[in-house]
Amino acid sequence: MFNEINHSFSPKIIGEVNDVYVKIVKIKGDKVPWHKHENEDELFYIIEGSLLFEIENQDSFTMNTGDLFIIKKGIKHRVSSNKLCKVMLIENKTTLHTGSVETEITKTIKNQKQQ
Repeated sequence: MFNEINHSFSPKIIGEVNDVYVKIVKIKGDKVPWHKHENEDELFYIIEGSLLFEIENQDSFTMNTGDLFIIKKGIKHRVSSNKLCKVMLIENKTTLHTGSVETEITKTIKNQKQQ
């Protein structure tokens, strides 16, 4: 499925369970802006590689293949990776992947379905 994703930072919806989407995304670089999700928690599961996770006013940490982390709603965060990292995300169907912050990497839910 990751072969269908041509660009980093471009989540692809691969399924849905009840009121959440299961997404995959490739991350390479540091284009994800500081953002938060006001009403939803977000789950990150590392399929392959390493991901630097930064949380405002806390020490950053590195997630590696097989690691899982849930960022709670309202917590400002960003992620990056020096090398290609493959990630699965579990998010509510209404979750915007860069929160209310719009940048060059921001994709609508519709665009995440059409890849």
